[in-house]
Amino acid sequence: MAWFVVEIRYVPDKFQAVRPAHREFLARLAEAGTLALAGPVGQDEGGIMIVQAEHEEALRKIVDNDPYHVEGVIAERTIREFKPVLGAWLP
Repeated sequence: MAWFVVEIRYVPDKFQAVRPAHREFLARLAEAGTLALAGPVGQDEGGIMIVQAEHEEALRKIVDNDPYHVEGVIAERTIREFKPVLGAWLP
């Protein structure tokens, strides 16, 4: 399994209406142990998620089901593999 940082930038006029469905989606990922962290950045310009998946293709299948993606709320999305080596949250 690999960790990924997913960063999105919102289409400003769209994200508020879809946010409840997006957060329900994220809650399901967290309950499944797939999502470690997620939240908005700045003044609600976008958000960051740290997600675990087998590989990038599997991750894309996961995040493509996000209501933000389905409803066209994402203006830009970047996905980068993340290799955590230090920190209080690591075993």
